[in-house]
Amino acid sequence: MLNRIIAVFFIAFVAATSAFFFCVALVIWLLTVLFDNRLVLLHLFSSFWASVYLWAMPAWSVSVEGRSTIRMRDHYVIVSNHQSQLDILMAFNLFFPFKWVSKAEVFKIPFIGWNMYLNRYIRLKRGDKEGIAKMFGDCEKALAEGNSLFFFPEGTRSATGSLKPFKSGAFILAKKMNIPILPVVISGTKDALPKHSMNFHGSQKMSIRVLEPVPYERFAHLSAKETGDMIRNIIAAEL
Repeated sequence: MLNRIIAVFFIAFVAATSAFFFCVALVIWLLTVLFDNRLVLLHLFSSFWASVYLWAMPAWSVSVEGRSTIRMRDHYVIVSNHQSQLDILMAFNLFFPFKWVSKAEVFKIPFIGWNMYLNRYIRLKRGDKEGIAKMFGDCEKALAEGNSLFFFPEGTRSATGSLKPFKSGAFILAKKMNIPILPVVISGTKDALPKHSMNFHGSQKMSIRVLEPVPYERFAHLSAKETGDMIRNIIAAEL
C-alpha cells in the first residue's frame, strides 16, 4: 500500500511540474530558435527537466559513466538497450544534445509531448509505410544538420532485461550517412519500474554507461543487420 501511495505522489509531482517546466522551455525556444539551429540549449534544459524526476526520488541511486567518452562537437547514432520507461530519463541524464525518434502518439501528451515538438524530435507513425518513410527522411535530415539520434533498437522494453534482437533502422541510417555509432548500456531500471507497472518498487541502483564510439570504418563493409548484431554483442557483453 505504501509503495502505491509513493507512486501516486510521484506521478502527481510529474504532472504538477510539467506545466511549469514547459513554460520555461517555451521561453527558451522563443529566445534561441533563431540562432540555435540544432536547439541545443532547449535540449539541455529538457535534460534538466527529465533529470529532476530522477533526482526527486531519494530511493533511486543514479550513476553516469563514460560521459567523457562523448565528444560534444561530434554527432552519432546512439543505440541503447531498453528495460523501462525510466530509460528515457536516464538518457536525458547524459546532458548531451540528441534527437529522439518516438511514437507519434507521445507527441500528443500535454506539456511533455508539446516540448518534444519544440525540440523537433522525430515522430514515427507505426504501421504506416508513408509515415515510416517520412521518419527516415527526417532522420537523414537531422543527421545531415549535425544532430545525434537516440534509438532503442530492440523496439520495445525487455521485461527480463535480456537483450531482444535489434531492428536494423538505426544501422541503416548510420551506414547511409557515414555516422559513428555510440553504444550505451542502461542497467537497473527494469527493477525500479518494470514493464507494465506504474508502482514504486523500493530502493534501486540504476546506471547509464557510455561505451567507446564505433567508427564508420569498422562497419562500412557490413550489412545493416550485421552491424546491428555487432553492436548488440558489444552492449550484451557489458550488461
